[in-house]
Amino acid sequence: MFIIKGNLCADRVRLGRALQKPPMTQEDLARRIQLMGASNITKLTISRIEQNQRHVCDAELRILAKALNVSMEWLVGD
Repeated sequence: MFIIKGNLCADRVRLGRALQKPPMTQEDLARRIQLMGASNITKLTISRIEQNQRHVCDAELRILAKALNVSMEWLVGD
């Protein structure tokens, strides 16, 4: 049986923010995502994702990738 604890992209979301020039805060990322039309993603949501306290659905993965200017594959560690 295959069990996933947390989510696959927690570390990559954190790393993706850190690699931005200048580095992006959780608030910056949430604001960028909200400007893209996903008003349900807040700083608290980003924090919970990064701490493996919240799962990420496919639509959220897509918008996270777009906001961080990375591929969805990169976000999940491929």
